[in-house]
Amino acid sequence: MAGQTFYRDLLEDLKDPEFLREYVKSSIRISTVDGIINDLEARREELGKSKAEIAEALDLHGAAVRRLFTSKSGNPTIGALAEVAAMLGMRVVLEPMSLNQSKVVSAVLETGQVKSPEKLVKALSI
Repeated sequence: MAGQTFYRDLLEDLKDPEFLREYVKSSIRISTVDGIINDLEARREELGKSKAEIAEALDLHGAAVRRLFTSKSGNPTIGALAEVAAMLGMRVVLEPMSLNQSKVVSAVLETGQVKSPEKLVKALSI
């Protein structure tokens, strides 16, 4: 029931162009950062590296590395992610969105409008 109310309210809020753009930008940012952090954490565990070892090797404060891996840093810089990735034998790279996701997301950011809020919500959850 609560999920249905949230979804209905969200679809109504998405009619506001300013809210719509912010929703899309935030959704993309959060899912991208979470995905990178999760991949780095999996690799760190696979290699048996501690957060302290990573911090020492990169001359960073241990707390900064702990925050990065617990997603409490909010919005880490691409440079910080690249350094940690390199320490773990990885690179941060860009990849294209699916054609469907790209069409929907790009159109919303360009126009501030969405033809189908349902398609947008689905495209952002991919």
